[in-house]
Amino acid sequence: MPLAGAQNADVRRVLFACSLNAVRSPMAEGILRYLFGSRMQVRSAGVRAGEIDPYCETVMSEIGIDVSKHKPIAISEFADETFDLIISMSPEAHHQALELTRTMPARVEYWPTLDATALPEDASHEQILASYRKVRDHIFRRVKTRFAVSGGPST
Repeated sequence: MPLAGAQNADVRRVLFACSLNAVRSPMAEGILRYLFGSRMQVRSAGVRAGEIDPYCETVMSEIGIDVSKHKPIAISEFADETFDLIISMSPEAHHQALELTRTMPARVEYWPTLDATALPEDASHEQILASYRKVRDHIFRRVKTRFAVSGGPST
């Protein structure tokens, strides 16, 4: 259940940004949308639009969040929109987020987040899932802390 924290008072539109909009930013978008529902508009984008990752779908469904309908898009598609807060999750996305602030009065926060896909080619299925779960759980904790949320699914 969300708490009415002062840090959220002026945040109504949030954009999460990462490299491909395939794992990290869709996870963050799904988590914040799950926790806040329609009380906050949440979007995600990538420096480049990739393809939604099936492992992302799997580990998100484990906590009751469906990201299967997510369509990856590029940050450039939001050039004409306004956000109160942009949270970047990779160095290249952070650069793009800062570029958006040249024409948009948004605050930018940088949440360095590991790339769950950065694994050895011989990684087992369980090692891959463990990597995605680690990233998901990290994002979940960051979202709950930043937006002063208690409760939600267990991770």
